[in-house]
Amino acid sequence: MNYTTLFFDLDDTIYPAASGLWTAIRGRIGQYMHERLGIPADRVGDLRRQYFEQYGTALRGIEANYRVDREDYLAYVHNVRLADFIGPDPGLRAALEALPARKLIFTNADAAHALRVMDVVGVRECFSGIVDINAMAPHCKPERAAFEAALRLAGESDPRRCVMIDDLPRTTKAAREVGMFSILFGADAPAADADAALKDWQQLGDALTRGNSYTLQT
Repeated sequence: MNYTTLFFDLDDTIYPAASGLWTAIRGRIGQYMHERLGIPADRVGDLRRQYFEQYGTALRGIEANYRVDREDYLAYVHNVRLADFIGPDPGLRAALEALPARKLIFTNADAAHALRVMDVVGVRECFSGIVDINAMAPHCKPERAAFEAALRLAGESDPRRCVMIDDLPRTTKAAREVGMFSILFGADAPAADADAALKDWQQLGDALTRGNSYTLQT
């Protein structure tokens, strides 16, 4: 069985975690919680982590507990000068262009942020679409319903034909449970949370080849 759709996470996957971009965005989330919602500064960090663990994203947690304008939140937290953190990635682009399968971004961010990142990294043309936080609402990764929405939006009826590449073990684990082949990005080994792991995009083709062989055998 050949894979027909590859789902890629965005933040800390399409660009390196070491870039510091997600750290900057996380800081903006904290600022929003303090400035827009009036949460005391000394409670912001713990509350943001609590929301992430309980609801999947800080946004979902905020929406469950406060009156909030989603568009205002997304614009605020992603108001970061991307060029200060990331730039073109020819290695990633070459790896993507070498893969015949359709490629989609699957992110808990919004499409506007995803497009900006893709433009700066130089891979926008490599992707045929984006499944963002609005498209899967009211769900988000790693909820099963979010994966079901992504499959539906991609027109995929068989999750075994799909791959999820993400930097978070909880997401790759959820993808496995849905039936996708999951790859943990940025790790040396997948442990029990993914089917494969990689740190270098040049390894992606080999990981997919091994995954296809595994699928055929099972």
